[in-house]
Amino acid sequence: MDFNIHFSMSYPGHAYGGVRFFADLVEQAQLADRLGFRSVSLTEHHLIDLGLTPAPLMAAVKIAAHTQSVDIITSVVVLPLHDMRTYAGEVVMADILTNGRLVLGIGRGGYAYEMERLGVPMAETRERFDESVDVLQALLTREDVSWDGKYYKFKPLTVMPRPTRPGGARMMMAVMNPEGIYACTKKGFSILTTPLTGDMDQFRAQVDAFHRAKSEMGEAARDQILSVSRAAFVVTSDAHRRAKLEQAQVHYGRLDNMYTGPGLVDQGIVRSLPRTQTVDQLAQNILVCTAAEMVDRLGLFAQLGVDRVSMVLNFGSSHQEALESIQRIAEDVMPHFQRARVGRAAVEA
Repeated sequence: MDFNIHFSMSYPGHAYGGVRFFADLVEQAQLADRLGFRSVSLTEHHLIDLGLTPAPLMAAVKIAAHTQSVDIITSVVVLPLHDMRTYAGEVVMADILTNGRLVLGIGRGGYAYEMERLGVPMAETRERFDESVDVLQALLTREDVSWDGKYYKFKPLTVMPRPTRPGGARMMMAVMNPEGIYACTKKGFSILTTPLTGDMDQFRAQVDAFHRAKSEMGEAARDQILSVSRAAFVVTSDAHRRAKLEQAQVHYGRLDNMYTGPGLVDQGIVRSLPRTQTVDQLAQNILVCTAAEMVDRLGLFAQLGVDRVSMVLNFGSSHQEALESIQRIAEDVMPHFQRARVGRAAVEA
């Protein structure tokens, strides 16, 4: 099992500013790169301060210019917000400029607030996403592609420049439903999933769906991997634990607002809503714990067959706190999974 740092789920506010925010992101990526993390990742969101990266391919190129070896994963870009005829070329360019370290994580978008303000009704996102995936793969694989679908109709065209490898950048699909995980794995995608606030039964079902599909595919699925996203932070005392858990509770109140709630936003700042899940219940679901506890809990991930754990460190933490937690994870957690991490690197090489 290898390790990923996911940037950055919490923007400190208008006074902090984008210049400092994105400089922090690059510095955290550089530290993760030096300490042996396998990858870093960032998501696409617009109009809100939650997961703020409106141009993830641009950020990926910037990170690649300041790091040596980490993969840079978009987890995820929201395909229904883009025209695949132009976006395919942007993906090819980003893959070239990152020296092949780009992993294109894709999804359909989960926040009605931003999707509908950008002209994509939530009721259409599934159909738009499915067609967009097909169009994107066709454009990255073939020349003189024409299309006659529901959302795309165009005469033969060839995206330029052509990808440097067949099919373009490596791709990963964000899926939560176990049946969806099975179906997307069978289509050849690596998978990014999360139980969110679900229980262990849901988590096991997600992991089992991936491995069931992969076993049915045999050698053809050798390079497909399963990544699981979790809020995580290494704490140093009981008081520190409680403070970070309360911070996480506020963060998940913001996620609830966007993901299943009314979408209440004040000048780009997402409100945190009261939650039915208690702080103590949340503590059982996320990885806010000591390094020793994290090793024990991640041991189950490894035993179940998770290939990569994606850690969301910034759910309200300061830049300095994020740097310190990255350091602690590298020194006190990752060495316990080093053999598995080296094995994965050998497979991917």
